[in-house]
Amino acid sequence: MKRLQHLALIAFSFGLLASCTSVRVVSDYDQKANFNTYKSYAFYKTGIDKAQISDLDKKRILRAIEAELSSRGFVKSDNPDVLISIFTKERERVDVYNNYGWGWGGFYSPWAWGPGWGWGWGVGNNVSTRTEGSLYIDVIDADKKELVWQGRGVGTLNNTSNIEKKEQRIKEFVSQILEEYPPQMTVASN
Repeated sequence: MKRLQHLALIAFSFGLLASCTSVRVVSDYDQKANFNTYKSYAFYKTGIDKAQISDLDKKRILRAIEAELSSRGFVKSDNPDVLISIFTKERERVDVYNNYGWGWGGFYSPWAWGPGWGWGWGVGNNVSTRTEGSLYIDVIDADKKELVWQGRGVGTLNNTSNIEKKEQRIKEFVSQILEEYPPQMTVASN
């Protein structure tokens, strides 16, 4: 019985960790854009200046975008094919869990009240808050000045004072968003 409880706790912990680190990504694009012609980029300063995050986090995001695009053969240019812009949003998310059920005392159980040994009925609410953030990455055709691709990543932002963890989380967001770029366009057959 104890082994089963231990395994359940480990499985729950892994599930919790996985849910905290995941980034949900969606993207959209202009089907008429020829993504094969885009080889160079520059950052769209006007759009980036409007992003409501610290200048340090903007730098982290831009460095992560540079690394991703560079790894795909894109070059930064004064006469770019596309302009890259970012936009951010964040919101506080409140989760309320109603816990009803039987529990076994003597170890931590969200289903049982108080310490002690033996079976018992437990009722209670757990409330947690977290900051959920969205990072948008826009790709704009530099000649036409039109948005041709947009990727959005949504995930939990870990408010941490550990700079390495913060940088890693930003790289993860950017990497997963840009995984969708360029879009895999299907060619219609006649």
